[in-house]
Amino acid sequence: MLEIFTRLADWLVFDLAGLSAQSKWGDALHFFVEDVSKIFALLLLMIYIIALLRASLNVERVRDYLARKHTGLGLLLGSAFGAITPFCSCSSIPVFLGFTSAGIPVGITMAFLLTSPLINEVAVLLLMSLLGWKFTLLYIVTGMAVGIAGGLVLHLLKAERWLQPFAARAYNQAQQAGHTGTASTGSMTLKERHEFAKEEMTDIFSRVWKWVILGVGLGAGLHGFVPDQWVSDTLGQGEWWSVPAAVLAGIPLYSNATGVIPVMESLITKGLPVGTTLAFCMSTVAASFPEFILLKQVMKIRLLALIFFMLLVAFTLVGWVLNALTPYL
Repeated sequence: MLEIFTRLADWLVFDLAGLSAQSKWGDALHFFVEDVSKIFALLLLMIYIIALLRASLNVERVRDYLARKHTGLGLLLGSAFGAITPFCSCSSIPVFLGFTSAGIPVGITMAFLLTSPLINEVAVLLLMSLLGWKFTLLYIVTGMAVGIAGGLVLHLLKAERWLQPFAARAYNQAQQAGHTGTASTGSMTLKERHEFAKEEMTDIFSRVWKWVILGVGLGAGLHGFVPDQWVSDTLGQGEWWSVPAAVLAGIPLYSNATGVIPVMESLITKGLPVGTTLAFCMSTVAASFPEFILLKQVMKIRLLALIFFMLLVAFTLVGWVLNALTPYL
């Protein structure tokens, strides 16, 4: 189904505008058109579906299960749910809003949000075919571990206090509704559920659409104009500093898990260590500037800075450990 956005970009950029797929401008503009159209469609669809589910189900019961009784299991389930959803970090934001609006703590929500861009079923199949099952399993375990660990830290710090006001209000209202036993939305009629979901979709989309344009525009420019060879030439030959350098180099870039898999293969083929490669690719997918521009709409600077620092440390540690373990794998 997502191929329709690729075909749309092909038609607009290559057929209608007449740009070459091999040109920098053609590559960058194709990336921009494909990702903006895909993200907008997923945003509208996911916001509506999440809002419709919130209006149809007793989310207080789900929240209580995840948030109060089984925090560890909640983190694991949040990360697992993120691993099976085929969304990039940008299109995961509506689900983040849905989770917080249901009263689920930010720690569990972030376990989802950190894992979702790193892993999806398409990326797993592609990675399996290119690099084999051992590296694929290593990538999945590492990605989920980063999500769970990050979610646990934020859970212990009670990061809900650092949400933007509109997201914090939604979270607090859901919490209060759970304590009083009110505001269960399961009795709403079908028409009321539809109206609720439509209003929520319009409100949230109006808040974030311009940031999608800005974030993807930045990513498209970097995607089209940063030479591929620059990465492998700059990151050294396995020295200790190459891992944090790889993480920092990946921050300004932007890609999704599916798009970054061929980059992994290319870097490993050119002799870049597995840990350094994985650290760079995870940074590109989960700690990019475009993602944080979008997350600014739902999080305060303090929370963004904390998540940013946590990811840098986590990816650097992952790279060092895997480089040390590579001879034994």
